[in-house]
Amino acid sequence: MNSFATIFATSALALMLVLSHVPASEAQLSPPTFYDRTCPNALATIRTSIRQAVSRERRMAGSLIRLHFHDCFVQGCDASILLDETATIRSEKTAFPNVDSVRGYEVIEAAKTQVERICPGVVSCADILTLAARDASVAVGGPTWNVRLGRRDSTTANRDQANRDLPGPDSTLQRLIDSFGIKNNLTPRDMVALSGAHTLGLAQCSSFRTRIYSNGTNIDPGFATTRRRTCPQTGGNGNLAPLDLVTPNSFDNNYFRNLVQRRGLLQSDQVLLSGGSTDSIVTEYSTTPRTFAADFATAMIKMSEIEPVTGQNGIIRRICTAVN
Repeated sequence: MNSFATIFATSALALMLVLSHVPASEAQLSPPTFYDRTCPNALATIRTSIRQAVSRERRMAGSLIRLHFHDCFVQGCDASILLDETATIRSEKTAFPNVDSVRGYEVIEAAKTQVERICPGVVSCADILTLAARDASVAVGGPTWNVRLGRRDSTTANRDQANRDLPGPDSTLQRLIDSFGIKNNLTPRDMVALSGAHTLGLAQCSSFRTRIYSNGTNIDPGFATTRRRTCPQTGGNGNLAPLDLVTPNSFDNNYFRNLVQRRGLLQSDQVLLSGGSTDSIVTEYSTTPRTFAADFATAMIKMSEIEPVTGQNGIIRRICTAVN
């Protein structure tokens, strides 16, 4: 069993303690057994669908975690990011931080389709997306965690909030702390742990060009030279590079080890170790992967419970891209 997965096979008590201290607004969610009677095979069906998607393309694991993050940071974890543009909905898909960048929509829709076949109108897209992020982590050797369920789907999206509230690749440390903390109740430690999701996936040249041509003191010159080979000063905006140059398809702590070596790809990565208040957290995670894995799971639980739509609010969409 992968070492990160082993950690969480014995950490039920820690997760129970986390769940016992969530704010009242989040306590409306139900235990992971929520669908046991109404759709007993839902979680297994979703897990299989996600594993198959990641097996086809390992990069998809990081994409699904990011999709979940971009959903939760805009009017809560309500699957609003999945809604297509209509006459009355300004889709978040076309917000600047998401357009031609966020991926995995079709993977969530495929999982939804499979669940609808066995339990029509029971399982929300919001719960599927939340479970998908957890299952994607496990599929590439990352930690698992308990997911409380019972989210319902929004009937609206908020492109303006997506443009305003989602941090960008050039964010300062204070911007990151504020983005995670002011509205979303995530601590700087949570923020650093969640940034560790960049141990997976790829980024486009346009998101790191300024950094690799800055000739700054916070980037390793050899690393900058390597990245310039596939990211010219003009053109090639969509050219890709791994966020973790060592093991971009496996969940581990090499992302933080890269930061120590001044090899963070994005400026918003390297600012986590730049003489500021989060330096000690990065250093700790770079040397203690077990601590990073545990903190990542805890932070994912907290993030997944930002402003859920529950009870009689919202709907259960039949397809994730449109309101019923």
